[in-house]
Amino acid sequence: MASAIDVPVDEFYEKYTRKVGIRYSLIEYSNGDCVFFDNKSRRCNVYEARPRQCRTWPFWNSNIRTEEAWQETCEACPGSGKGKLVSLEEIERSAAEIRI
Repeated sequence: MASAIDVPVDEFYEKYTRKVGIRYSLIEYSNGDCVFFDNKSRRCNVYEARPRQCRTWPFWNSNIRTEEAWQETCEACPGSGKGKLVSLEEIERSAAEIRI
């Protein structure tokens, strides 16, 4: 991701991440938006270089555990529930990649 925005790795960690336990997480604004989310265009500024956490969204266990949870996810994220149909096997594989 650092190379995608053309900054040194140490600067990237300092400016765009925070430590959560033993891992690093991208900084989020108070409204929950990622530091790389462009609210005007409603797009990710580093989409091609996004981390696993983002690649597996919205198929996190917390989002797919119930139909109600999925509906809440679709209300919060306008892209969820749209686009190409994803098979159950692909959803389960994606959900297994990261436990959030």
